[in-house]
Amino acid sequence: MHNPGCFPACGRSLLRALTRFVSTGLALLVALAVGCSRQNVPATATAPQVKPLRIGISFQELDNPYFAAMKEAFDEATRSLGAETRVTDARHDLTKQINDVEDLVQQGIDILILNPTDSAGIEGAVREAKKAGVIVVAVDAQAGGPVDCFVGSRNYDAGRLAGEHLAQVLNGRGAIAILDGIPVVPILERVRGFKDAVARHPGMQLVTSQNGRQERSAALSATENMIQSHPQLAGIFSVNDGGALGALAAIEASGRDIALVSVDGLAEVVTAIAAGGAFKATVAQFPRDQIRIALAMALAAKWGATVPKEIPIDVKLLTRENARGFSW
Repeated sequence: MHNPGCFPACGRSLLRALTRFVSTGLALLVALAVGCSRQNVPATATAPQVKPLRIGISFQELDNPYFAAMKEAFDEATRSLGAETRVTDARHDLTKQINDVEDLVQQGIDILILNPTDSAGIEGAVREAKKAGVIVVAVDAQAGGPVDCFVGSRNYDAGRLAGEHLAQVLNGRGAIAILDGIPVVPILERVRGFKDAVARHPGMQLVTSQNGRQERSAALSATENMIQSHPQLAGIFSVNDGGALGALAAIEASGRDIALVSVDGLAEVVTAIAAGGAFKATVAQFPRDQIRIALAMALAAKWGATVPKEIPIDVKLLTRENARGFSW
């Protein structure tokens, strides 16, 4: 049974259509408002100008190609709306993100698209934005507080699919490890899904979990430590592709036969999977869809519509058989 607050799992095309519909609807409403204003103004008067929407977006980071793809989609969509935009990069610093959100609210934004670096820590800033009358939509990672809507991947499914594929590659046997990341809801859900999947295979033992901070260099060091400490290590699950690329470098340098699975759909990872080798699979997300749908929900809420509290976006397992040609 579907959650009544969510869109159906089969609804990616429907959500794209909804995105276009809401954006087009906004443009039509603006046009109508301008037309009515002009009709009601005496010939000698100057027609009032419709104030453009001010849309702010706060990213947890922008060095990651995944979030860079989101920003590109955000720029394209907001240009088509004629909106004024402000973009900030928290660089995984909660204090900076709180300050960024406060600055955006003081600048008079109408809509805040929030990609939190700390789901719980950002709650106070969300509450202040809502007090100021700002529409707040969280994207990719849930944010604490009274957000109008959350749009993000089915992260539990992403971890589950990765775990199921790793179990298949290892024939349900062997020592495995988790390359973890920052404690936001998507990462926690991926780990939970992965653990649930491998728990169905008694021959697989989770021997260690280390934090690679979702960064290539940190993940490289963490994976080297795991390989040295566990000579029988047969498989690794990385919570994201950025960290997985560091893990891949460590695996290749070790000369060991260790299978690697991950989450995201990064182009460099897709190439590695298609070529064969240690990287067996990634579970692709759709960052451009997420940002477009988040904007659509924000625009709908701004114009008085009731929007779902949560919209989950499907994910896709990419293996050597189907990875080639995939892109965000």
